[in-house]
Amino acid sequence: MELAGILIGLALLVWLAYRGWSVLLLAPAAAMLAAALSAEPVLAHWTQTFMQNAARFIAQFFPLFLLGALFGKLMEDSGAVRAIAAFLTEKLGSRRAMFAVVLGGALVTYGGVSLFVAFFVLAPMAHALFREANIPVRLMPAAIALGTSTFTMSAMPGTPAIQNAIPMPFFGTTPFAAPGLGLMASAIMLGVGLWWLSWREAQARRAGHGYAENEVWDKKADPTVVRERASVAREFDPAEIDAGHRNNALPGILTAALPLLVVIGANFVMNVIVFPRLNASFLAEPRWGGITLQSVAGVWGVCVALASAILVLVILQWRRLPALRKTMDAGANASVLPIMCTASLVGYGGVIAALPGFELVRDWVLSIDGGPLVSLALCANLLAAITGSASGGLTIALDALGPAYVGLAAQHGIDPALMHRVAVMASGTLDSLPHNGAVVTLLAVCGSTHRESYFDIVMTSIVSALIALVAVIAVGSLVGTF
Repeated sequence: MELAGILIGLALLVWLAYRGWSVLLLAPAAAMLAAALSAEPVLAHWTQTFMQNAARFIAQFFPLFLLGALFGKLMEDSGAVRAIAAFLTEKLGSRRAMFAVVLGGALVTYGGVSLFVAFFVLAPMAHALFREANIPVRLMPAAIALGTSTFTMSAMPGTPAIQNAIPMPFFGTTPFAAPGLGLMASAIMLGVGLWWLSWREAQARRAGHGYAENEVWDKKADPTVVRERASVAREFDPAEIDAGHRNNALPGILTAALPLLVVIGANFVMNVIVFPRLNASFLAEPRWGGITLQSVAGVWGVCVALASAILVLVILQWRRLPALRKTMDAGANASVLPIMCTASLVGYGGVIAALPGFELVRDWVLSIDGGPLVSLALCANLLAAITGSASGGLTIALDALGPAYVGLAAQHGIDPALMHRVAVMASGTLDSLPHNGAVVTLLAVCGSTHRESYFDIVMTSIVSALIALVAVIAVGSLVGTF
């Protein structure tokens, strides 16, 4: 009955999340249902297990959410993101419309711009390019997803995405863990995704399908469905699109792109040059929690990188930010909903991991043939799929089984950097199931539906990532980390 309680709670979470219910309500409700069906004390699990796990996640990663949302809002209101999009549109043109959308998404997200900010900025650019190139709008969500939610989120060395920071305290790694394997995986994801999109574009042209077919869907759309889409988009948009003060005048491309380069460069300098030479023995004192530099260096590096980029951006774009306080307030406020939703999923996972039935799941995952890498990949995949969140699923997996995987890595002589990269990549595959908040928002801002566009999202965001994950596990197992 204990295992049945876990499965029923998971089914409730997935089904209602797909129906558009807020994770803030669903996660504790599903966790308490699972606890009740397992004959466990419900209120104790809510206050002592759920809330403590959620609070620990917030305490550890809120600086990243805060700085990331603030940076994204400043980039948006200053016109920097739109300037980058306009530059790519001008230079690549309609003949390379698909590649321009993918490249634009990759540049802004690898540079530290929030995923949801990227969606709302890239969608108008993509519409303009797809209209000129006469490409069906149904392919637009997959193109944006490939650029924003695949290799720049989980594989590129040094990516500031929260998923890349989560394994660092467990494995004592940096955001640049397994850089060679990460670049290899990025090339595979990009190559497979672009091949699929090119094939689908050619298929559409042969069938005589073009951009105008979306207008037919618009005229037939149920007004209720349209309103629901708009509501979902507002709920999941952490940048508070209507808040702040946007500057309609665009800056030059060099000025716009420099803060992105600062994020990448400062992150590299802190993790590769500064921290290895830093004497942080004071962290072992009880007042700092008796920790090591390795357990916090990754988060510190991304924080310094984002803070530096924010400072550079404000200095360069001072005149383009006439309502700076309003913009910064909107950015700060925008960080709250995403971290609360993710922390709520982490709290839910903490309750599930504390139930007696989870021991069966734990034993099964750890006994999977293929070794620790395969076991870790499957564990992160399943939990990301169940929660609809890469960061939430990965945190749950490592909170529950992280010490066990650290021990298995040492036992099998596996480099922790390889474990780090496999864990992050695995969390970024099946997280893109239909109930994922980013997927729902992306479809809404593009004006498409699951029926029209989700299959292409599966191919560019899930299949390409799974192929890259298998390649990394195979090559890492044979030759080790590089």
